[in-house]
Amino acid sequence: MAGHLTGVRVLDLSRVLAGPWAAQILADYGADVIKVERPQGGDDTRKFGPPWIHDRDSGEIVDAAYYASCNRGKRSVAIDIARTEGQAIVRRLAGQSDIVLENYKVGALAKYGLDYSSLRSVNPRIIYCSITGFGQTGPYRNRPGYDFLIQGMGGLMSVTGERDDRPGGGPQRAGVALADILTGMYATSAVLAALYRRENTGQGEYIDLALLDAQVATLANQGMNYLIGGSAPRRMGNGHPNIVPYQAFATADSHIILAVGNDEQFVRFCGVAGCPELAIDSRYTTIATRNAHRDELLGRLEQIIRQRTSGDWIEALEKANVPCGPINTIDKVFDDPQVRARGMRLDLPHPRAGLLPSIANPVRFASAPIEYTHAPPTLGQHTDEVLGELAELDAAQLAKLREDGVIG
Repeated sequence: MAGHLTGVRVLDLSRVLAGPWAAQILADYGADVIKVERPQGGDDTRKFGPPWIHDRDSGEIVDAAYYASCNRGKRSVAIDIARTEGQAIVRRLAGQSDIVLENYKVGALAKYGLDYSSLRSVNPRIIYCSITGFGQTGPYRNRPGYDFLIQGMGGLMSVTGERDDRPGGGPQRAGVALADILTGMYATSAVLAALYRRENTGQGEYIDLALLDAQVATLANQGMNYLIGGSAPRRMGNGHPNIVPYQAFATADSHIILAVGNDEQFVRFCGVAGCPELAIDSRYTTIATRNAHRDELLGRLEQIIRQRTSGDWIEALEKANVPCGPINTIDKVFDDPQVRARGMRLDLPHPRAGLLPSIANPVRFASAPIEYTHAPPTLGQHTDEVLGELAELDAAQLAKLREDGVIG
């Protein structure tokens, strides 16, 4: 069955995470994604190990697990874009592509004739998305941008972690590279919007996307709390700035998350917890009053919740339809019956590793389900295939280019 983006070709000139994440989503949706890499070494993340992917026969290291997280379903072509011949090949590929994704420094691709202006002259309908740390304009435009830096500069670390006045307080990054991933998701939606516009106008598009902008945009309620309330939010540990109780609590044997999102849920929680008097106490009857008396309420609840095990609480609260749950380690996540039922783990055929585990795309299309074609490619796995198909290079030409180090 054809995917939603069957017939769309993406030229992925990006490395590491934000761009490759966007390209992987597009591949999942059915696009033909051609990943252009350096012949020597390829994408930096191929070396971001351990853990490693090993050859099933020799045990030799093939790639890092990190690389495999964001390159599923692509075709890898190894081309040296610093060489004139390599640049010409990439321009030929761009001429037959719909979308280009790149995350080089501002202006870096212009010297290779692979910037938007150059590729637009080859393909006026091209949709070209540049991903950088700080964007194509502004005083920081020439700075390199990394997820960790952006989490700090973009405010995420100021609201992540334990309160400063408690043990363990202080700046803390998120455990996943969220600035990169969120930027990749914005890139996906942006190129799809441009693709739709092109259907109506026939015009290509240039997209300027910055990690810092994406991080600021996704401050969401925390950003609006500041803009409207006038006070910069601070770290609150596992607490929520607007809702109480909505955080992790220690139980008799571990921890649970209690996520009471409205007043009716609070009444039901108090019934299960054996403290119905709290539900009618004027200090705690509404979200606003509970928030105003946060510390005293949490002090009471911490004592109550410590009296029973996590299993007891989860069973009782689920029966009362009060949102709660465990704090799973990642091994328990993949063993969770709901995660298993939704098929979130994939096993894809890999040319050297056998079956390689992967994590499914969370989107469930009813009419044209995602078909996962192949595992993340080895470096240059599809060089001859793609250049023969799209650049019309014959075996002798490919051999000469490989001998000269232009392709790998």
